[in-house]
Amino acid sequence: MIMKSYIKALMLGTASIGMTACTDLNIDLDTRYETLPDNPIAVEGEFNSCYRYLYSWFSRDFNEAVVNQGDEIMGICYTIGNYYDDGRAINGSIHSLTLNNWSTRMIGGCMEGITQCNSKILAYGGPEHKDAIVAPVRAMRAYYHFWMMELYGDAPIIDHVVQEGERIDRQPRADVAKWIEGELLEILNQEDGLSKKNDASTYGKPNYWMAASLLVKLYLNWGVYTNPVTTVTNDTPNEKLNDCVKWCDEIIKSGIFEVGKGYRKKFFPDNGVHIKDFIYAHDVDPATKNDGTTTWHRWFAFRKEGLLLPPPYGWENPMSTAGNTVMTKEAAARFNLPGDERNKIVLKGPQFKMDANYEFTNEPVMLYKDPTKPNTVIGQLNYREDFDFDDGSIYSLGDESLPAVNKTTVANGTALLNIQKGARLCKYPPRLEDFTLWGRQQANDYPIFRYADILLTKAECIMRGATATLGATPASLMNEVRDCSSAPHVTGTPSFQELLDERSREFILEPWRRNDLIRFGQFEADWGEKNRYKVWDNAEHTEFHWVERQGAKDPNRRLMPIHQDILNSNTNWSQNPGYQGV
Repeated sequence: MIMKSYIKALMLGTASIGMTACTDLNIDLDTRYETLPDNPIAVEGEFNSCYRYLYSWFSRDFNEAVVNQGDEIMGICYTIGNYYDDGRAINGSIHSLTLNNWSTRMIGGCMEGITQCNSKILAYGGPEHKDAIVAPVRAMRAYYHFWMMELYGDAPIIDHVVQEGERIDRQPRADVAKWIEGELLEILNQEDGLSKKNDASTYGKPNYWMAASLLVKLYLNWGVYTNPVTTVTNDTPNEKLNDCVKWCDEIIKSGIFEVGKGYRKKFFPDNGVHIKDFIYAHDVDPATKNDGTTTWHRWFAFRKEGLLLPPPYGWENPMSTAGNTVMTKEAAARFNLPGDERNKIVLKGPQFKMDANYEFTNEPVMLYKDPTKPNTVIGQLNYREDFDFDDGSIYSLGDESLPAVNKTTVANGTALLNIQKGARLCKYPPRLEDFTLWGRQQANDYPIFRYADILLTKAECIMRGATATLGATPASLMNEVRDCSSAPHVTGTPSFQELLDERSREFILEPWRRNDLIRFGQFEADWGEKNRYKVWDNAEHTEFHWVERQGAKDPNRRLMPIHQDILNSNTNWSQNPGYQGV
């Protein structure tokens, strides 16, 4: 890229559109450099400030509000006073987000990022704000717009620095999609714009391949974004299927990416730029880049890890665990392909210790009433993938100390059953130092766009009517993905359900399950006790009746609600349908 030694004065300072009044979007025009940095390192530092605005949201809130809306994992509690937390993690799981769930404020984080991007584009982008040097910042601005549109539907198109008193309106979702498409096509075809390198210099940052992957995701869901959201089914037409395949092929033919061999290691704590399956990932480290770290083990771990010997990972965890996230029985059952390495990330049934390389040993993990007293052993830790809630209305597994430990419950295997309910997911395993040094924050990088997704996306497009290219078939593309985990090959053309199940095995606990379910017309399907829940009619929990959960099957909830604080700051906005009064 050619750097201009003097460009328009750099506008400093950013403001939140969502957290404060909409008039606070404007940049302080009186605070500026006389000249801009004129060396690549300094400019890179300026642009880096634009790239990580959603990291902190993805570290917890995105999981609770978005990932939990899928059919794979669910937030649970141990009675209303033990991790219910006003439904923070549970409301997403039962499609009952409220206007005050903190995680629904993520639209504000998107707008903050856009505001920062616009300040750099104004400063460095030349007279038309489109000079090649700002192409990465424009890609990131499109990315932030994408998530607003994906999660909330209609969204503001903020393509300029907002002036004091300027009103920002939400635009129709289809128009936002078309604007994102135009931005991405322009910068992807811009000479000296986005870098085509995929190395340490571009890892975790917007480059050509990140923008191309975003365009692929946009095209894959084009029918969802350009039709009324409540009418979308698996049969909704998509006029962009061949365009989607074209950009999949652009990534495939580059030869830069591969699914590799060995699935689990892609998500270990030492993952990073060397994972050739990662096109764009959140680059995190609790020691140096802690704004996007996540406490994966805290949420999925056994509730009382101190009662286990040997410790599940071979080292004693000095901090408490929540154990308030489990898998749906439907998701756990999908991990059943013979020889598939992906099965190992699902912890169900009797548990065994892992070694230092996260491989399972033959040493059972035993549960004790008091680990200092060997004669208080209860039995081998045993996660039950199929279980009953104690109170399905709030996804409560029951009191964590029940059933109480006594001779009868030890003998019949029900002692402390409540905290053994639900299969657990071990996709992002921890290190000891995450607990001794970093307060449970883990070093596992989080993938957003993966090459495996490009392959399965191309397979889906062909199944939906796109022209096959490069000699590929849906089966050959799916088998290329399966080869990474040594799963058996499919034969013939897979069904849509088989493809959707494969996407679950491959991308579980990544950002896309909610998106997939909406596109396949299955977001309102039943899993767990999302749509209806049992109410027990006797103390023994042998008799019950079903209660329908109000609103859980409302297709309007394919969009998230806008947090009340955001609406209060943007009084010209209306709440999304399906959430008034929630």
